[in-house]
Formats: sequence, C-alpha cells, structure tokens
Amino acid sequence: MPETTLREMLAAITPPDEAARRAAHDRWSACAKPLGGLGLLEPMVEEMAALTGSADLCLENRTLLVLCADNGVVAEGVSQTGSEVTAVVARQLGAGRSTACRMAQVARCKVLPVDMGILDPPALPGVIDARVANGTGNIAKGPAMTRAQAARAVLNGINLVHARKEEGVKLLAAGEMGIGNTTTATTVTCALLGLDPAAVTGRGAGLSDAGLTRKVRAIKAALTVNHPDPADPLDVLAKVGGLDIAGLCGVFLGGALFRVPVLMDGVITAAAALCAVRLCPAAEKAVFASHCSAEPCGSLLLKALNKPPLITAGMHLGEGTGALAAMPLLDMALAVYGGSTFADYGMEAYTPQEGTPC
Repeated sequence: MPETTLREMLAAITPPDEAARRAAHDRWSACAKPLGGLGLLEPMVEEMAALTGSADLCLENRTLLVLCADNGVVAEGVSQTGSEVTAVVARQLGAGRSTACRMAQVARCKVLPVDMGILDPPALPGVIDARVANGTGNIAKGPAMTRAQAARAVLNGINLVHARKEEGVKLLAAGEMGIGNTTTATTVTCALLGLDPAAVTGRGAGLSDAGLTRKVRAIKAALTVNHPDPADPLDVLAKVGGLDIAGLCGVFLGGALFRVPVLMDGVITAAAALCAVRLCPAAEKAVFASHCSAEPCGSLLLKALNKPPLITAGMHLGEGTGALAAMPLLDMALAVYGGSTFADYGMEAYTPQEGTPC
C-alpha cells in the first residue's frame, strides 16, 4: 500500500546535524567580514550544512524539478487559459526553451520536467513520466483524487529526489506547471491554515475581476463539498490538492530523507512544503525559501513555515523561476564562505558585542 510505504519513509527522516551547523557558523565567524554581514544567506548555509551533515558545502551539481499536472477545477473558469497550455509549456521545458530554462542557463542548473498527470498528453520528449492519473477531478464538485493516488504522487516525488541523489545532485529547486494550480494551492492553504478564500485568493496568471470572483467561488465550494481535514495533510491533498502539489510535497520529504536541500519557488511549492512539514515536522530541515510570491498566500505560507525569503521582487511566474533567481546569491555566499579569513588578513576576528546578534 502506498500510504504504508510513505509512513515507513517518513519514520526514517532524522533531525538536522547540529555539529555541522555549529561548524558552519564558526566558519562564517572566521570569514574576513562583519559578523552576520551577509544576512539571511549565512543561516541558510548553516541550515544546509545541518541538513547535509557537513560544513564543507558544495552546490555545484543542481537540478530544477518542474512537476506538471492538470487540474479539473479549470472547468470553473478559474484560469485565463485552458488545460491544453500545461502540455504546451511542458513540451517547451523538455526542449529547453521555456522561461525557466533561460534562467537556468544563467544559474548553471539542469531543468527536468516531470509529467505527474498532464491531461491527455501528446508525446513530450525530455519529460519524465511519473504519471499517477490523467489530471484531477474538479474540486468544486468533489475530490481531486483518491487517497491512494495522493500517497502515490507523494512517493513519486520522493523517488525523484532519490534518483537525483544517485546522480550526485547537491541542490534541488522545486518548480511546477499546471493551469489552475494557484486555485488548488490556495485551497490547500486555506484548508491547512483556516483562511478565508475571499481574503487570500490572487489573480494567478492575470485573471479579470469576474475570473477572480469565479476562483473564490470555486475555492469556497471545494472546501464546503470536500471537508478536508487540516489535521490530515494527505486528506487535504487528496480532496482539494493537485498531482503537482502532492508530488512536490514528496520532493521536500525526499530532500529531508536523502539530505538534499530543496529551494521553494512560489505559492504552489510553498503549499506543498507546508503539506510536507505537516506530514513530518522533521522535513522542515530540507525546505529553503527563495523568494516571496506576489500571490496573497505567498507571505502567509512563508510565515507558517517560518522561512524568510532571500528575494522580495514581486515575482509570480512559476516554473521554479524564483528558486533559480536565488541560486546566484547562494553562489556568491559560498564564495565568501570558502574565502579569506581574519587570519589570512593578519588581524583579530570580530567578536559579538552586547546588543548585537551573533
């Protein structure tokens, strides 16, 4: 049974390595710069050291996983385009031509699109097949999928990470493509955090006022019809989620299990990360925030996860683009982390002073 296997995997996730965290902190303290001078980048490197178990951090081999799936709720008029666009963009991802692919070239990151449940897909060269179903049900009318399908999608996400680990990947970025998935992500967020859809629903890829009204109505209907249990993240995923979100939940769990850091992108990946942490609190160690999405749920999800973003640029493109944008910042941080020390300068190190953070 997929759920039994999932429970066994979650039980194998261990706490972070505090000795590695301290070693990374000590290395930052020896760097020839003011203490904490690189802000959020410094604790992020320390957290990655705690996850991987080593202060000798290398993030050169990196991959963006873009999980693609279709959502039956598109029938409610919640998106500016039809479901056929998911396959169109997936094809461009596989061919290396999408927006994320252009950014990934700059970030020196491989892009790996994954079909979790694209509706009636054509041949998609370069796209990994991890299909669980042919799209999901319309959550405004009933559940997105069965509980077994949700568990299978989560397991597929974990297995994607395991395969990347075997390839020597040191850093993962989480991305998605699926028309209608800001609707499912917002519904999942409302279910888990007890939020009012009218207050937190955004326009996604550019909805009109009328489209936004339909979207809010669909989310409210989904919550009323399905009664997702906030204490049971798998129930939430099955009833009001998407195959991409469930798979991404597995990617974060896999990152924790196989000690590979995973950069979140925007609101869809953050909703998946929250599901992962609710399923297994120890999975928090593998979750890293790249940016704060312009979607209303974006900042609320980061707050719930206690993950401050590196970038606040009003981005809401998806495909993992925010996570890609954070990679050069991490590269620069690691260049300093492995660079000159106070000893190299022939001077005494800075010491924490009263009233200042260490």
